[in-house]
This record gives sequence, C-alpha cells and structure tokens, in this order.
Amino acid sequence: MARGLKKHLKRLNAPKHWMLDKLGGAFAPKPSSGPHKARECLPLILILRNRLKYALVYREVIAILMQRQIMVDGKVRTDKTYPAGFMDVISIPKTNESFRLLYDVKGRFRLHSVRDDEAKFKLCKVRNVQFGNKGIPYLNTYDGRTIRYPDPLIKANDTIKLDLEENKIVQFVKFDVGNVVMVTGGRNRGRVGVIKNREKHKGSFETIHIQDSQGHEFATRMGNVFIIGEGTKPWVSLPKGKGIKLTIIEEARKRQAEKSAATA
Repeated sequence: MARGLKKHLKRLNAPKHWMLDKLGGAFAPKPSSGPHKARECLPLILILRNRLKYALVYREVIAILMQRQIMVDGKVRTDKTYPAGFMDVISIPKTNESFRLLYDVKGRFRLHSVRDDEAKFKLCKVRNVQFGNKGIPYLNTYDGRTIRYPDPLIKANDTIKLDLEENKIVQFVKFDVGNVVMVTGGRNRGRVGVIKNREKHKGSFETIHIQDSQGHEFATRMGNVFIIGEGTKPWVSLPKGKGIKLTIIEEARKRQAEKSAATA
C-alpha cells in the first residue's frame, strides 16, 4: 500500500492550460504542495523553460533557481516545482523584470509583464474571516496567507490589496454589484466584466451575472469570481485582449485583418 502523496505526474494527466506537447516525454513536473492547487498553478520550471525560455532543459532551471535569481511575491524560491498561481508576482532582479500571472480569455496562464511600482503589491481574495485564540480576528486569503487584525469591514469574497514588502493590507474592495471582476474558474475563465447581479440559491451555489465592456453577458458561480478593482477600473493592468472574449468569427476576422495589414 503506497503512503503519502504521489510523486509523479503523467504528461497526459497534466492540466491542459500548461500547454505541454503530448510527445515531449512521459512525465510532467508535479507541482509541490503550496499556496495554489495543483491544477490551478504553473510550476516555476514551466515558467522558466516553456514560457520565458530562459532555460532549455530541466537541469538549467535548477541551476538558475539555486543561484537564488527568482522571486515569487518578493520571496526567493528555489523549488523547481513551486506552484505559482493567479495574481502571483514573479520577479527576476538580474534582468530587472517582473511578471504577474493572469489568465487570458482562453483560460490559460499569461505571464503579464508589469512595471516596478505594480510589482510591489498583489490582490488577494478573502476566503474567510475568523477569530483566533484570545479573540484576535484574522482572515485567510485564497493563496494560503493569514493576516491578523484586518479592517472589520472586510468579509469573505472581498479583495484586499496587499503590500508584498510590508505584508500589510493597503486597500480593500467589497464584493458588490458594479465592481469589475475576473473569472478564475469554469468555462469563462479569464473574462473580465462588471457584476450586474447576484442570484442567491439557498443550499446551493450563488450565481453571479457579469457584463463585459462589449455588452456581452455571462453567468458563473460565486466561487469563480475574483474582484480586481472598484467600479469599472481594475487595480492591476490586464494582459492583451483586456479580458474580452471574441466569438470564433470575430477571431477569424481579426486574424484576417492582421494578415492583410502585414502583407500590405
């Protein structure tokens, strides 16, 4: 009888949004246990080797990490399969680059290049607010952080803006109708829009209706919704496409226009 966690992950069983080729070996890097779920993260090795192309092979990634070159949320990480996830800031001081992990409208992780001032904070969704021993209030965030003595107005599902150097809450935004959100799960993952209304279903999942800037409406579960700003203005810069999902026909037209512009 095997005990404990599985140590391996087969290539075909890896999440599709990692975009690993089927024939590139039998195995895929299995994410370590960490702040993000195994199927909702991107291990550091895939960021360095497959996305940024700073390493050609596995061994080179280990060499880069062991020189303590890579920081996630302001902390040096040397684990090659460390799970970086949504909203995490990956900084490489040597090349003076910072990236924020966000979703594109196809639900894949996009390493979105950010400026230094934006790399100093991240947004965290609040999972729950509780009281510890001696009545000390604390909140838990979606990425496994525990923050003591938060503002009493902060409740579950709200979003806090966290200063990564101080580890302190700078601002927060309530989970309210009219605020801008990004969908982090389900078929609409990566889409950005404004909350139109909430449907409460007793004993079941709450449904959130969202409208994007083009006027398209869609609905998703409350657990898949992550507030990214107050009103219609997001607090973080968004990747190319700005979270607007195009239909297949619109995509084809856009490609055709780009092609004709390139040949002209």
